[in-house]
Amino acid sequence: MRRLAKYSVAVATCGLVLSACGTAADDDEDTSAAEEVTCEPTQIEGDPRVALAYDVGGRGDQSFNDSAYAGLDQAVQEFGVEFAEGEASDNEDEAAREERLRGFAEDGFNTIIGVGFAYSESVNAVAPDYPDVAFAIIDGFDPDEDVNCNVAYLGFAENEGSFLVGAAAALQSETGQLGFVGGVNNALIQKFEAGFVAGAEAADPDVTVESTYIEQSDPKGFGDPAGGKAAADGLYASGADIVFHAAGGSGSGVFDAAVEAGQKAIGVDSDQFLTAGDAQKPTIITSMLKRVDTATYGFISSVVEGEPASSYTVFTLADDGVGYSTSGGFLTPETIAALEDYKAQIIAGDITVPEAP
Repeated sequence: MRRLAKYSVAVATCGLVLSACGTAADDDEDTSAAEEVTCEPTQIEGDPRVALAYDVGGRGDQSFNDSAYAGLDQAVQEFGVEFAEGEASDNEDEAAREERLRGFAEDGFNTIIGVGFAYSESVNAVAPDYPDVAFAIIDGFDPDEDVNCNVAYLGFAENEGSFLVGAAAALQSETGQLGFVGGVNNALIQKFEAGFVAGAEAADPDVTVESTYIEQSDPKGFGDPAGGKAAADGLYASGADIVFHAAGGSGSGVFDAAVEAGQKAIGVDSDQFLTAGDAQKPTIITSMLKRVDTATYGFISSVVEGEPASSYTVFTLADDGVGYSTSGGFLTPETIAALEDYKAQIIAGDITVPEAP
């Protein structure tokens, strides 16, 4: 069984900043508000049947969704699980997401994964009606104080991985000016910005970083390559020679802007050098790796093993949940050595990476 802390204030105020959400016991000031809830592992009937509900952009975004599919594909190859896929559309409402999830559950899929924080409310509404289904949400959060024992919230220390690529950018910049493009201006994407800026400034205190967001709240910011290109065009025009994006499928537009400007860019989530077009590849000096594949595969594995994960899990540098890529050979040996030193200091606790700009 698992003992989970039930909160009212902690979960409600943490919003999307998952790694700041610990348990009430992590707060030395006040643990009196925590109420323990005992959860038995979700009992899955029959073989695991997995449904993957993608975020906007779906499979083929060469980023966040594709990374989730890679974890699913690994599970399919190893365990032979049956699976189905569904994709979110631009501007869809909660009812559409709930219908997608309920459809999977009604069709007998007993392992359902929502890819992206946008599924948090819909999973919260649907999960209580299907206690024998194991749910997980990538970047998810519990929006109320009622503990869902059959839901796993899989988060990442994006700020830590972003710190490393920020340091890489500063060390290899020729102008001392960098840029950041976020898909949507929310607390989750701000973690990428905060880490990137902190890493850049650690490597070069004189560096300047200009940040911009494609959308303030609309999730379509993650599926708008034209918007990504326009945002990056402005940063390159202002003097940035390296731009880091945390914008999902919109990142392809950032790479196109880098090609036109003759400058460099940094990918996100997966090693985007490996999936970019031939013209884009020379621009991508590294990518901030967010191992959505590891989280997805790990959750499915827990179901296969009969102990479905639940509650919060945060993947960090210490367990290779985040990191950076070296494909293409663009990072110099000196830069890589510096990044490995920063990585060791973060893991040791000697460097604390901020989560907000």
